[in-house]
Amino acid sequence: MFLNEHQSKKLFAAAGIAVPAGDCLGPEDVDAYAPPFPGPWYVKAQVLTGGRGKAGGVLRADTPDALRHTARAILGMTIKGHPVPFVRVEPATDIRKECYLSFMLSRQRREMLLTTSHRGGMEVESTAETRKPLVQRVPLDAGLREHHLRAAFFELGADPAGWAGFRDLAERLFRAVRDDGLLLAEINPLVLTGEGQWVALDGKVELDDNVVDLRPDLQGYHTPEHQGAEENAAREAGLSYVGLSGWVGLLVNGAGLAMATMDLLNFSGLPAANFMDLGGAADGARMRRALDLLFANPKVRAVFINLFGGIVSCAGVARALMEALGAERAAQPVVVRMAGHESAEGRELLRAFAHPDVIIADEVADALDALRKIDAVGGAPGASGTAAYPLADEAWPLPPAARKGYRRSGRRGVPWLGPDTQVLVQGITGKVAQRHVQLMQEYGTRIVAGVTPFKGGQSVLGVPVYDSVHEACRHHRIDASIIFVPAPFAPDAVMEAAAEEIPWAVCITEGIPQRAMLSALKNVPPSPTRVVGPNTPGVIVPGATKIGIMPGYVFTPGPVAIFSRSGTLTYEAAARLSAAGIGQSLCVGVGGDSFIGSDFISLFECIRDDDATEAVLVLGEVGGTAEEDLARWVTATGFAKPVLGFIAARTAPPGRRMGHAGAILDEATGGVEGKLQAMRDAGFAVCPDLASLPERVARALGRS
Repeated sequence: MFLNEHQSKKLFAAAGIAVPAGDCLGPEDVDAYAPPFPGPWYVKAQVLTGGRGKAGGVLRADTPDALRHTARAILGMTIKGHPVPFVRVEPATDIRKECYLSFMLSRQRREMLLTTSHRGGMEVESTAETRKPLVQRVPLDAGLREHHLRAAFFELGADPAGWAGFRDLAERLFRAVRDDGLLLAEINPLVLTGEGQWVALDGKVELDDNVVDLRPDLQGYHTPEHQGAEENAAREAGLSYVGLSGWVGLLVNGAGLAMATMDLLNFSGLPAANFMDLGGAADGARMRRALDLLFANPKVRAVFINLFGGIVSCAGVARALMEALGAERAAQPVVVRMAGHESAEGRELLRAFAHPDVIIADEVADALDALRKIDAVGGAPGASGTAAYPLADEAWPLPPAARKGYRRSGRRGVPWLGPDTQVLVQGITGKVAQRHVQLMQEYGTRIVAGVTPFKGGQSVLGVPVYDSVHEACRHHRIDASIIFVPAPFAPDAVMEAAAEEIPWAVCITEGIPQRAMLSALKNVPPSPTRVVGPNTPGVIVPGATKIGIMPGYVFTPGPVAIFSRSGTLTYEAAARLSAAGIGQSLCVGVGGDSFIGSDFISLFECIRDDDATEAVLVLGEVGGTAEEDLARWVTATGFAKPVLGFIAARTAPPGRRMGHAGAILDEATGGVEGKLQAMRDAGFAVCPDLASLPERVARALGRS
């Protein structure tokens, strides 16, 4: 959650950091406003984007009348597509020196970084070419040390008399980062006043959404005025939602499949009006809120529900949809495509329901045809607002044998997984864990023990429960642990499994604070434990063992490994391959969070010498550099097996988070096109859509 300057300064002030006095004004406050502090004043636009000063969103006013005139002018602005809902008014500060200070949890470097520069404000960027800012690594567990502070202070070039004040401010800022789960705390400029005081003249803060979910006191920093009505309604309903510019309202279960469906619509000339992840709680009330949100959007002329039933029952969702629609006519036609678990039953329920505004599609192509018919009769020519999303025809790369420099590694990293794998369940007494324990047992997974502290001695579904992982390992050989522990305790559960050197630790838990998870991952070595996740659907060797929450029935034994950042995309891809007679050797969801254990590269190392794997399918997403890093590794090591790649959210708007904590488009990483080009350069066969997967995988296997 990003905070505007005013809210950032409130958080700084709560941490004991000096900030200028200031008031936040909306349009209704301006006319009667009388500043309680002497002028001159600065009037500053409050928007969640940079570049306010260059856009004219930060102006000086010397009289009360000029202040009010300036405030009204700025409140009427739009900066980089962001309307200005508030202005902050604060008195001018006697500035003797400007500089830069920030703490950031870096996804790319997997570290807490302290950055300082001797220049501040807009000059930070202009002077970075001649003198780079000082960037220091701050160990997550050891924390901020005296040498960090000294190096930072001397980088500023400030008078030694300012040392004590700077040291105190930096320590307070770090405590706020640590205690409140900040992903970014930036003071730019940090100024030294004529009175010798260090003051945060501007601020930018990003809170970890997972921490906010666990800390109700932080919810007060949320500013709904920075989002549209749809985003705010979705937030209140607990739905993951991003408004877009098209006319097809989108409702999907699972962020990965939602991203891929958004792309499919845009590339098909049926532009999406939104991204929406329904999630796993598809009851009638939740479905009603989601449909109300879409029906209330004046841009939406049809709703497309694309559902792949993994653990979620399509029949259950059909009942929820019937309950939500009732007997009344819908505001717009609803096109429903169901596949996977109980999809035939779900379609049959909807056919019997016979709602006049519900169109049932057996396949995605049928759904697209139905939407095209709606578009054809929807209004005047051009009313559809078709966006320009050209989909390049991906050329087939050189065959893998043309790659040079292949070296056999002669290792597999960890003991392999198979029908004899013995599994421990951490958090086994929870309801969700018990449900999936039963499903794993039905698949044939050998679950030999469970752990829940202070509940040892019980038995759950025939599985003995122990108080600690150490105790369970004393009585059983444990090859893998699956973790269903609540978010606040899951990082410690991962470290507990690693302490016993269990070969695989699969962390299903989502919503874990990022700093806590990164700290746990850094504490796993030197244990040989391979961590998968968090926020993962798990690991499956089809026909042998399932350690996760994925629907086992969509997977079949065969020669293709699937490594994916999305659960629903994994299910959809495996189901399509299985239907085409192409089975899978190993499928792993690496997890949707910013900080995960096993990445694509470590999994490729696992199967590079595995005779059962003849090709690899990589299902990627926006955000981070995982796909680019993998492409460079494949090239550098001469990985010989054919690799196919798919990237979801190719048409995502830059800078918007699309469901997963890790799925945010960052232009600094090269964006979606950077990922695609890196994959092409490495010889991957890039698949333009999910429908093309079976044919292209068959080609890679030499079957067509």
